[in-house]
Amino acid sequence: MSRVYLLVEGQTEEAFVNELLMPHYARIGIYLTPIIVSTSPGYKGGISRYSKIRPQIEKLCKQDESAHVTTLFDLYALPNDFPGKNNQAYVSLKSGEQKADFIESELLKDIGKRNFIPHVIVHEFEALLFTEIEAFEEWTDDDDLLEPLKAVRITTLPEDINDSPQTAPSKRILAAMPSYQKTFHGPLIACEIGLDSMRAACPHFHSWLTKI
Repeated sequence: MSRVYLLVEGQTEEAFVNELLMPHYARIGIYLTPIIVSTSPGYKGGISRYSKIRPQIEKLCKQDESAHVTTLFDLYALPNDFPGKNNQAYVSLKSGEQKADFIESELLKDIGKRNFIPHVIVHEFEALLFTEIEAFEEWTDDDDLLEPLKAVRITTLPEDINDSPQTAPSKRILAAMPSYQKTFHGPLIACEIGLDSMRAACPHFHSWLTKI
């Protein structure tokens, strides 16, 4: 039996782990436990500063050294004090996958624990949902509204959808489907798409799960 603690950004990611990842990995003897980051006493969810996240990662790594600890954070809007974020080498990178790899490498060096597996999503959780736009059709009365999302998906892999405040995956979804609620629709649509399809369409995400 192997144990993995996942420090996640919010309720959406927690539900994603509970509903899609946990059942899959439990079948092969890997038991996942999602933990929402604490932002202040009594409050959970969201990442405002790395300085608040680092002690939580270190605590998890130390409290059970026979288990692994990983993260499920969005690359999009990651705080500027995150390891590597203000490095000129990071700024010069072109692709989201390259940027995620760089941040993960710097994060691993900063934490320095052998049982830590750093991970950030390229560029955010909603990118995974671009794997299969048809999965949104259950939640809209007019499927034509999804055409802009389908058009992007035809030419672009989910993890290549950029991180502009206007065109990030979540912004595109909200523009096409204003009723989209991240914590409600996100995990349900992800379950409809399925893990195998996501892994096939999202190589960085697949690489992370392979490490787990």
